[in-house]
Amino acid sequence: MKAIALFSGGLDSTLAMKLIIDQGIDVIALNLDIGFGSTKSRKAHMQNMCDQVGAELRILDIKDQYLKEILFDPKYGYGKNLNPCIDCHGNMFRIARDLMEEWGASFLISGEVVGQRPMSQRREALDLVTNLSETQDLLLRPMSAKVLPPTLPEREGWVEREKLLGITGRNREIQLRMAEEIGLKDFEKPGGGCLLTDENFSNKLREFIKYDKLEVSDIQLLKYGRHLRLPDGAKLVIGRHKEDNEMIEAALTPKYLKIRLLDTTGPVGAIRANATRSDKELAAKLTVTYGKSRPDKRYEVAIGEEIFTATPYDSKEPAKKYFINT
Repeated sequence: MKAIALFSGGLDSTLAMKLIIDQGIDVIALNLDIGFGSTKSRKAHMQNMCDQVGAELRILDIKDQYLKEILFDPKYGYGKNLNPCIDCHGNMFRIARDLMEEWGASFLISGEVVGQRPMSQRREALDLVTNLSETQDLLLRPMSAKVLPPTLPEREGWVEREKLLGITGRNREIQLRMAEEIGLKDFEKPGGGCLLTDENFSNKLREFIKYDKLEVSDIQLLKYGRHLRLPDGAKLVIGRHKEDNEMIEAALTPKYLKIRLLDTTGPVGAIRANATRSDKELAAKLTVTYGKSRPDKRYEVAIGEEIFTATPYDSKEPAKKYFINT
C-alpha cells in the first residue's frame, strides 16, 4: 500500500506522513514548486524531514502551469494579499491525484488541520479544495481525521482511524508534543511560508504586472533587493547586502542588464534591458549612492556593456520616491 503526501516541509505535513508510515504504508512526499515558496532553497530541509520519518521526497516544478492557470484567475479569489490559497491547494491535489496510477498510490494525504489557517483550512474551505481537486474521499487528512467524515482509506481498512488525530484550531501543543515524542529534530516553526501571503511581496508583484507580463524567469528577481520604478518606466533592482548581490546576479536573464560599480565597492543591480538612456543614467546614480561613495566624486558604473559616470546623491532620501514598497 502506498500514499502520496502533499508535502510543504512543515511540521504538520511531516507528522501526517509519520502517522501513515507507522501503519505500514509507504509514503511519497510530493512537493510542488510554484516558485513563491521561499527566498531560499528548502530542498535540504525537506529531505531531512523525510529521512527522519521514512518518506521518499519527490519535487515537481509546476511554476509555468501555476502562472498560466492559477495565480491570476483564481475561482475562489485571494486571501489578504495575492494568495489564491483554495485554488492553489485544489490544483496541487488534482496534480497529485493524476499521479496516483503512475506512482502506484492508492490514496492521498495532507497535513492540513481544521481551523488552523483562516482562508485555506476552514472546514468549508477544506471541502472546497476536495471538490475543486475532484479527489472525493481519496484525500485523507490524518491530523484532523477524527473530526472529519471517514475517507475511503479508513472505510476500506487500509488505515486505522483510531490511530489518527482529531486536532482543530491554531494551538500546536499536540504537534509539538508529538514531535518531541518521536524525536523529530530541526523542524520549522510555524509561519506563512508562501511569499504570496506577504504584503510587500504581493505589492511588488502587482506593480510588476502593470508594466510587464510575469514569466517564470522573473520570479526570482522579485525576491531580492530594493525595487524601484524609474521615470521612463524601467524596473531597477539594487542589492542590499552580499547575499542580495549574489542572488540578483544568479537571477539575471536576457531581459535585464547587470549593474556594477567599477571603482568602489557597493551593490550589484539589475535594470530592464530596454531601459532608456535617461533611466540608465539615473540607475547608475542611484546604485552608486548605495555604494561606498562620496557626493563630491564621480564614479564609473557598468550597465551591461556600457560604462557610465555618476555622482551619488548627498543622501539616500532622493531615491525614496522611486521605491516600490520596500
